[in-house]
Amino acid sequence: MATRSSLGAANQPPPLGGHDLFASNRPLAEALEREGAGWAAERCSAFGSLLTGEPLEWGRLANEHPPQLRSYDRFGERIDEVEFHPAWHELMRLSVGHGLQALSWTEPREGAHVARAALFMLSGQVEAGHECPISMTHAAVPALRVAAPALAAEWEPLLTSSHYDFGLRPAARKRGVLCGMAMTERQGGSDVRANITTARPVGGDEYVLDGHKWFCSAPMSDLFLVLAQAPAGLTCFLLPRVLPDGTRNGFRIQRLKDKLGDRSNASGEIELDAARAQLVGEEGRGVRTIVEMVVHTRLDCVLGSAAGMRQAVEQATHHAAHRLAFGRLLVDQPLMRNVLADLCLESEAATVTAMRLARAYDRRAYDPAEAAFARIATAIAKYWICKRGPGHAAEALECLGGGGFVEESGLPRVYRQQPLQSIWEGSGNVVCLDVLRALEREPESAEALLAEIALAGDERLTGLAREALAGGEESSARLVVERLALALQASLLIRHAPAEVGEAFAAARLGRDAGLAYGTLPPGSAFDSIIERHRPMTNSE
Repeated sequence: MATRSSLGAANQPPPLGGHDLFASNRPLAEALEREGAGWAAERCSAFGSLLTGEPLEWGRLANEHPPQLRSYDRFGERIDEVEFHPAWHELMRLSVGHGLQALSWTEPREGAHVARAALFMLSGQVEAGHECPISMTHAAVPALRVAAPALAAEWEPLLTSSHYDFGLRPAARKRGVLCGMAMTERQGGSDVRANITTARPVGGDEYVLDGHKWFCSAPMSDLFLVLAQAPAGLTCFLLPRVLPDGTRNGFRIQRLKDKLGDRSNASGEIELDAARAQLVGEEGRGVRTIVEMVVHTRLDCVLGSAAGMRQAVEQATHHAAHRLAFGRLLVDQPLMRNVLADLCLESEAATVTAMRLARAYDRRAYDPAEAAFARIATAIAKYWICKRGPGHAAEALECLGGGGFVEESGLPRVYRQQPLQSIWEGSGNVVCLDVLRALEREPESAEALLAEIALAGDERLTGLAREALAGGEESSARLVVERLALALQASLLIRHAPAEVGEAFAAARLGRDAGLAYGTLPPGSAFDSIIERHRPMTNSE
């Protein structure tokens, strides 16, 4: 008689783990070299190998044991502290130690943004939630450099430190700090100009803030960029949790959000009660000031969505390569091959786009054309790639059947996480309207985008882009951005991916017979080679 253990081993894929996430991701490894960070290949490979060991378990534990709010200590004193499972701290220690919040600013050579983007994508495949504070800490540095050089000089050494030093203490007693963000209020949401939190000047660059924030990202952080209404209008401020004398600032966490995804990370509703803060930039220019932070966190939304797609592709292709159904491996069945290849194409398109954007960030400070490209292409990619993420995760989950619907597969976490990237840092409508504004006010951005698309030498793509640019009224903004995104992605794949990848993507996304669901690639597409290019190779193979 067969035992439970012998039946359980039958027709089951081997565990996916113990492999190099970087080397297995050929599009990412190629892009690292192409976009100017080949010098970081060994670093990425070592990190990619490390992640598929114990960090996989840390990710599971951090999500199964979400953070808890402790409002008071045992003496009844208000403390507003967030407690995390030890696995969360291990993940944060790992990412901070490898410079995911700092590398762009501490590595003095070309390709620093590209290298950091690759590391961020690799980490996101293992556990996405902890990357929220990593992303905001990274993005706070350029915002402070541009708008408040003195504050940047004071805080940057701690923001870019390789030490993860959790706990509320004065900055003078810390080896590293994290930065969060508090912009959104209940009555305004994305319309931050409707904010009613007030900021009263008390001398020099010091202000006192009073009000509420409906969504504060990573409220356990050491300091925050906050928007509030000063006498001259909406203004940006830097607010520490602990004041230099060791007393707690007037920052009260009312509750933590019970979220669909991102469950390992804390998000909260907060009250500011005579909270001390310092001016960042000029009064009345808060949106313009904080935009530099948002620009970088939007890029991280793209990187995060691409990481989720890659994780989904790894799971789906690995399962199909080892699972028999109806007498054949799933990967050998024509319709499943179509679905898998289509998922692979979407993942590769997201990866090459994200890495091309990272190169533009490396050069935007001294190259006006790259700055213009980064401005428009970040918003386009933020809308399209993040919008494609949830459906991509759902299709990959289906490739595993009922097993994919089970938490232990890891795909439910991906499925819940992907919509966040589309909501965070501007929902779909907000970002598409931002694209239209940029095209109208900064014509150089359209020129830079067209020049990039034209490098493929394919009139289909330039024609599609020009047609989209000509139809930019508000009600059609999503269609405009979608077409620009597809033209850009097709151009990048035609130039940089194997011919069968670029051809299949263009036919499936731009062809006359393009389908609406995954798995509708035209007959004759190179299914096998596309899948093989993306399937992870484990140590047992």
